[in-house]
Amino acid sequence: MQPSRDIARLVEIMKALRDPDHGCPWDLEQDFSTIRHYTIEEAYEVADAIERSDYDDLREELGDLLLQPVYHAQLAAERGLFDIGDVVHAITEKLIRRHPHVFGEVEANDPDAAQQRWEAIKADERAAKAKRGGNTTPSVLDDVPSTLPALARASKLTKRAAAVGFDWPDAAAVVDKVHEELNEVRAARTQDQRHEEIGDLLFAVANLARKHGVDAEAALRDANAKFNRRFSYVEQRCRDDDINLSEAGLGRMDRYWNEVRRADKTSSS
Repeated sequence: MQPSRDIARLVEIMKALRDPDHGCPWDLEQDFSTIRHYTIEEAYEVADAIERSDYDDLREELGDLLLQPVYHAQLAAERGLFDIGDVVHAITEKLIRRHPHVFGEVEANDPDAAQQRWEAIKADERAAKAKRGGNTTPSVLDDVPSTLPALARASKLTKRAAAVGFDWPDAAAVVDKVHEELNEVRAARTQDQRHEEIGDLLFAVANLARKHGVDAEAALRDANAKFNRRFSYVEQRCRDDDINLSEAGLGRMDRYWNEVRRADKTSSS
């Protein structure tokens, strides 16, 4: 078996790994449930490579991600459910159907018009899917995956609701809501109340991000990365000054933190 640029070789390799007589013992033990978390992890590793602008790594991570649908399709083929050809047919059919302004006679001369057409077609698809499943009262929130990260799911839920007019009039109104929720966090007296009110606050912040056209999940990832980088600077400064981190004290660590914070602001101005 030799590597190839043809995706068919990847399918062949996956089939060989799952061969009952000569395959890999580890691969033979896997099923949809045991590999699903790898699918999610690989998607995050692709995103990480993009954020780092590491295109050699991106090429490798995209390959790891590509393996996942091939793996799932092989498992399905063994059960007689579908194969990789069915998967490819389904996505090509969907892309053609959702882009009538490219493959049909409908016009969409700007990104907003294309997005509106896409959302309208998706709404029709959700309604048809619900009808096939016996649901005569489909919700606009149907098929928003419960397994999404909570912040990303909040953004998607509010976007769906906003598409049918259930939305704040402007970002300023959402800012007021954020302040309202923050005050309710302050007023909470029990742990259960704090849990609920902090959840409401985070949901309101996700709404605010959406109103400003900001990807809340990506924004929080960037904030995490910034905190990681700045705290690493604090740790390094403690090492430079021969001070144990746990004994540095908040005042000293704040001074170090403000050093890197000022440097960030200077470099971005």
